[in-house]
Amino acid sequence: MSHTESVAAFYQRVPQANASGLSLNNAGAGHINVFTRNYCYPKTPYSRRDFYKVSLIIGTGKLHYADKWIDIDRPALLFSNPVIPYSWEVTSEKQEGWFCIFTEAFLQSTERTTTLQDSPLFKIGGNPVFFIDQLQEQELAALFKKMMQEMESAYSHKYDLLRNYLHLIIHEAMKMQPAENFQKHANASSRITSLFIELLERQFPVDSPDNALQLKTANDYAKRLSVHANHLNRSVKEVTGKTTTTLISERITREAQALLSHTDWNIAQVAYSLGFEYPAYFNNFFKKHTGITPGDARAALV
Repeated sequence: MSHTESVAAFYQRVPQANASGLSLNNAGAGHINVFTRNYCYPKTPYSRRDFYKVSLIIGTGKLHYADKWIDIDRPALLFSNPVIPYSWEVTSEKQEGWFCIFTEAFLQSTERTTTLQDSPLFKIGGNPVFFIDQLQEQELAALFKKMMQEMESAYSHKYDLLRNYLHLIIHEAMKMQPAENFQKHANASSRITSLFIELLERQFPVDSPDNALQLKTANDYAKRLSVHANHLNRSVKEVTGKTTTTLISERITREAQALLSHTDWNIAQVAYSLGFEYPAYFNNFFKKHTGITPGDARAALV
């Protein structure tokens, strides 16, 4: 897995995407740009970015994100979260549509108090893909076309207009979101569990063997959340049916599988990055939770 890709690194990887030489803070404190998917490579690197991305995908392919993958077999709207790694692999020659990259600073306004990662569309653990019908495709395509036209205009308030178009796209997707995804926490246990899961997910992905996990035990999470470990475990067990330790172990196992699949790190590097002091401890942990050793898991991919 590569390091986090910045806006500048994106333009270095795809220089034709910024042929006009836009400033990295072209919209005041933030950055935005809009493209056709002519810049879509057959396969993009599995990595996370330090910017948000909204794509209208017309064409088919396989999207890898976090520890999952999904077949995009019809038009779809994709919301990419900077915290979560993504990779796109085309499966059809036809690749059309548009995508927009932007920083959180671009979308921030003085009255906004929450981050995009807290929104239903970009929230960790949420579903980033929205399959759309023909009418939705036409309406969204019109918005992206207007954004592209505006990027080329000399209108003095064009970035305000672009911000409004982006909000319209976001709201169109929110209308597609099932209502239950917007429900508030019913009680304190639900709230604590949500905070725990959010904190757990923010530990991942591990994008360098030099950056080991900081939070490894239930006590680590309890201290960070300022609650007693027993209270945290009771709340998590009440809501999920699983212990805090079980959820941590399951998430570390999924990350281990992703690292073994998508990186060329040796097994010792994977072990250290996941907080294991010795590779043997990691081997025992992985075999306990998957039934095979890390070496066997990697060999199965060849």
